[in-house]
Amino acid sequence: MAYTIDELKGEKLGVCVSGGLDSKTIAKKLREIDVEVVCFTADLAQPDENDISDVVGKMAPCGVDTVVVDLKEEMGVACFETIKAQATYDGGYWNTTGIARAVTVKGIVQAMQKEGCSVLSHGATGRGNDQVRFERYTNALDPEMKVYAPWRDPKLLEEFPGRSEMVDYLAKFDIVAFAGGKKRYSTDGNLAGLSHEAEDLESLETSMSIVEPTMGVWPQEAPDAIEEVEIRFVKGEATHINGQAGSPLELMLMANEIGGRNGVGMKHALENRIVGTKSRGVYEAPGMELLGVALNYLYQTVFERRAQNLFEFLSRLVADQIYDGRYYDPSTSAALAAINELADKATGVVKVGLYKGHVYFNSLTEVPHSIYNEEDSSMEASDGLNPVSAQGFIEIQGVEAKSLAYAKQIRQ
Repeated sequence: MAYTIDELKGEKLGVCVSGGLDSKTIAKKLREIDVEVVCFTADLAQPDENDISDVVGKMAPCGVDTVVVDLKEEMGVACFETIKAQATYDGGYWNTTGIARAVTVKGIVQAMQKEGCSVLSHGATGRGNDQVRFERYTNALDPEMKVYAPWRDPKLLEEFPGRSEMVDYLAKFDIVAFAGGKKRYSTDGNLAGLSHEAEDLESLETSMSIVEPTMGVWPQEAPDAIEEVEIRFVKGEATHINGQAGSPLELMLMANEIGGRNGVGMKHALENRIVGTKSRGVYEAPGMELLGVALNYLYQTVFERRAQNLFEFLSRLVADQIYDGRYYDPSTSAALAAINELADKATGVVKVGLYKGHVYFNSLTEVPHSIYNEEDSSMEASDGLNPVSAQGFIEIQGVEAKSLAYAKQIRQ
């Protein structure tokens, strides 16, 4: 059900805020009509935020308290689950925003429940994916909690058709806010990576190189020497990088730094949005790419052909579910359980070389469940697969081929 601002009186609203112009406007407007408001912001280890607690001070002039919900550890775990599933979306995009929304809404809904909020208000627009993600996750995690989308409220849109009207409104209360100058693109960030889109990036005649990387550098600006990295995986999850153990959060921060300085993980995508339109994005995900590529090298040694096919199907399903705001759905849980079963044998040490945006294979060691046998695959004389033994296999294949030919079922 779509709520308007006039229907919120008597409710206690939890408002998701970033501390920017939009957040200040809606928080102040709600307070002006005597709606009880508590603001919430998530700490996701955003690489483009110097101090997330600054949001508290930015929102204070609006007469509201802001709760910072620490979700850094949860974000690290979600990154590792996404990497284990190899859950990339259109263009090889690592689903950085999609997985962050799942973590954010779950953490914030729980915090709002503790504060006794009856309505969650988000700042997503009516054109993109986030409105779907915020509302579907809220509906799924707390079906009794109402959702208010201010930037789909006709009355609010009439009052604030643009950013200058918001600035003028806040100025009446001596709240300093700026409309901001013309930006070349907008950015959304979290531990998994950064998403850049809109503004100049909406034109396909604009190069992705207008983006200034935050988590690292463009490949051409990376060092002129290969950096070797050793990653130990246990059951599909990294446990050590260059011999140093750490939590998922700690290892993600380390991987982001290493991958970033080598120009790894810069992607371009024309993705298919949930709402049916296409969106152009430029993405940074250096740690996800580094760990993801290294893990895939390990998967190749332990998956037989049918396991690989099943994994690829499940991987695509999970990627779509994360993108569509269905991370907590039973079908996603079932797919992740199957992926955990397949990844159970993915233990080993992977060494890769990083050079100007590329992740090169160097070596695989300590892989107890590898089904790769050098003798079987050798082209030289060895004690592996006996080439004479292949004769019967080829003859069996030939029976089928000839049957199809005689039945005139082969396309000529």
